Amino acid sequence: MAEMTEEKEGERSNRQSLRRRIQKQIMEEIESQRSISDDELWEIIDREVMEAGKQDFVPLKEKLDLRTKLFDAFRRLGILQELVDDGQVTEIMVNGREKIFIERKGRMEQWDKGFDSDEQLEDMIQQIVSRVNRMVNVSSPIVDARLEDGSRVHVVLPPIALDGPVVTIRKFPEPITIEKLIRYQSLTDEAADFLKMLVVSGYNIFISGGTNSGKSTFLNALSAFIPEDERVITIEDSAELQIQQVPNLVRLESRNANGEGEGAVTIRDLIKAALRMNPSRIVVGEVRGGEAFDLLTAFNTGHSGMGTGHANSPQDMLSRLESMVLMAAELPLGAIRSQICAAIDIIVQLGRLRDKSRRVLSIVELTGIAQGEIRLKPLFMFQEEKEEGKKMCPGWQMGDVSMEKSQKKLQERDVKIKDWEEDGEKKRCREGEVPGGKCLSVPKGKGRVEGKLVRVGQLVRTEKLAAAGFEL
Repeated sequence: MAEMTEEKEGERSNRQSLRRRIQKQIMEEIESQRSISDDELWEIIDREVMEAGKQDFVPLKEKLDLRTKLFDAFRRLGILQELVDDGQVTEIMVNGREKIFIERKGRMEQWDKGFDSDEQLEDMIQQIVSRVNRMVNVSSPIVDARLEDGSRVHVVLPPIALDGPVVTIRKFPEPITIEKLIRYQSLTDEAADFLKMLVVSGYNIFISGGTNSGKSTFLNALSAFIPEDERVITIEDSAELQIQQVPNLVRLESRNANGEGEGAVTIRDLIKAALRMNPSRIVVGEVRGGEAFDLLTAFNTGHSGMGTGHANSPQDMLSRLESMVLMAAELPLGAIRSQICAAIDIIVQLGRLRDKSRRVLSIVELTGIAQGEIRLKPLFMFQEEKEEGKKMCPGWQMGDVSMEKSQKKLQERDVKIKDWEEDGEKKRCREGEVPGGKCLSVPKGKGRVEGKLVRVGQLVRTEKLAAAGFEL
């Protein structure tokens, strides 16, 4: 058994050595040429592979595999191209040349392949960033980029990354429409129709959620409701939005500073520029800093739009917006809250449940200010379907990924928790009697969370709906 393993390792090492040798020869041949087409590259690869086959016996299957890998190394992403082409892989995480992790169907796993050398990984990184006119090196070791299919790429180089270059690729394999989100049970038909009315009517909508909760995907799907006769300007760090139905579309992308620290174009700069372009609607990919002040100012001067931000709840999103505005301007907190309330009409909260599914957890309206605080009115709330004869534990917040969070909340209320198994499934519940003698239980299994968005309130600020000719 050990001998077979050693033999396979030897064959693998020989194939890698052959590929590196041919790759070096091809590199030397094309270095003198300013540009080379894909067809010309294929011809060079075929010639070199055939020459290598004359010196050493290479089976036809290996020749075809070698041919593809060599082309991927020069024109695509090398060994990662296999993962990029896999529709089930949504995230690729490279932690140095030997450790590659992927997220497949919502589950994290380590890939069994790696780069041959640090140089091979670094060449791939430079190939990615150069295509979008970005630069990454020792003096500027962090960069955001994108692939041709719109996938988001984030790179961190040594010495910041201690164990080698770190590359994170967030894939967007296909545009996700509202219809698909309904099919995936991320939201309901009723909620989708309601959001469509809001978008068409020009309501300012902010999409909030945690990391990897689907904010950009949802924003892209929601953008499909923008009327075709509008002039839309999108502003992003890395262009990801795919608005197809609007002919009068302007796409803007921020730019990092060059090696001398000059030439940076920020999201703030782009928002200010957009205001001079006669926009009907401004769509910002993500708000994470002082640009929040400029976006709110734009919304408060008659412009409609949408944006996204990181937060675990609508209330947290408001707090983050306050903090981000303070990064740009020293204003009284009361003035900031008044500006937020006047600028943003609706917050859509997204989240990932314990089964890793992405859902719309709530749609809330900003209705005004009372006692110095912004009032939020829930319009739709996600309600988990309860098991027959059982109720959800009080204090359990839908959208919490971990049961420990729920347990902590219950313990703070002096509620005792007990664990048990039922039909082979681990469960946790609150001790005590309730009407009917049933235990308040929360399943802890890995099965799909069943539930849906339920309307719980009516829109208060209906002026824009009425102006657009809609009636609730």
